[in-house]
Amino acid sequence: MSDNFLDMLVFVRVVQAKSLSGAARELNFSLTVVSRKLSRLEERLGVRLVNRTTRSLALTEEGARFYERCVQILAEIDDAETDASSGSDRASGVLKVTSTFAFGCRWLAPILWDFQQAHPDLHVHLDTNDGVENIVDAGYDLAIRFGSLSDSSLIARQIAPNRRVICAAPAYLDRRGRPQTVDDLPGHDIVAFGEPPNTHWAFADGRSANVTSSLTTNNGELAHRWALSGAGLVLKSIWDVRDDIDSGRLEVVLPEARLAAAPIHAVFPHSRLAAAKVRLCIDYLSVTLRKAFRAEAQ
Repeated sequence: MSDNFLDMLVFVRVVQAKSLSGAARELNFSLTVVSRKLSRLEERLGVRLVNRTTRSLALTEEGARFYERCVQILAEIDDAETDASSGSDRASGVLKVTSTFAFGCRWLAPILWDFQQAHPDLHVHLDTNDGVENIVDAGYDLAIRFGSLSDSSLIARQIAPNRRVICAAPAYLDRRGRPQTVDDLPGHDIVAFGEPPNTHWAFADGRSANVTSSLTTNNGELAHRWALSGAGLVLKSIWDVRDDIDSGRLEVVLPEARLAAAPIHAVFPHSRLAAAKVRLCIDYLSVTLRKAFRAEAQ
């Protein structure tokens, strides 16, 4: 039975990693071991679960059905373990976290390192990705998200404020002029991150601006660099551009016009609700980030 469980776990990790090599790295197995376990599982079931080539991997119809059942079974096992450890004050095992690249590098990496040092039995795995993945399918324990959340199947806890500003390079503003009111914004070149070309900037007092981006990207660092180069106005979190504002590389536009709130949330599946590693990490992130961002929220 233990071998059957391990084969099932390997299969799920292969699907989530979208490759045998990715699953091998995550499980700390050799590629040969992962391939052998997947083949053994298919032989035992008498069906092909995955069509695989040197470049791609795709579930068969039988594989897709079996994957859904395996995810449910593994979630039940995880629930049983978290129920047993819900009162624990010790984080252990693997904590898999995902966030945007900039926030992950600038804030999460040092905080999670400190957290891991306080819990030496814990292994932290941090993925930085400016796209929005399905955290359940990808096997994450915790995701850091910004602003409003649409997936009601997940649990979200607000862990820190997130003041945002509209800013641009002084060279761009010298060339195109400085907006005097919110109504001036649509006439400017816009750099957009993670938004469609036509987007809506909302302000706390109910005003809004419908803007059209000249440059759009799914990478926050690239949007940041475009703005520094003088490409146009960009909407950014203050934690991401504070150094550039203080140094004069970027200038805040309409500083009196406060943008609508977009707080930082810790998002996690219901199955992780009681896990000590998740609960303790969220508490640690909340205390640390609120202290760091208290002045920026004003």
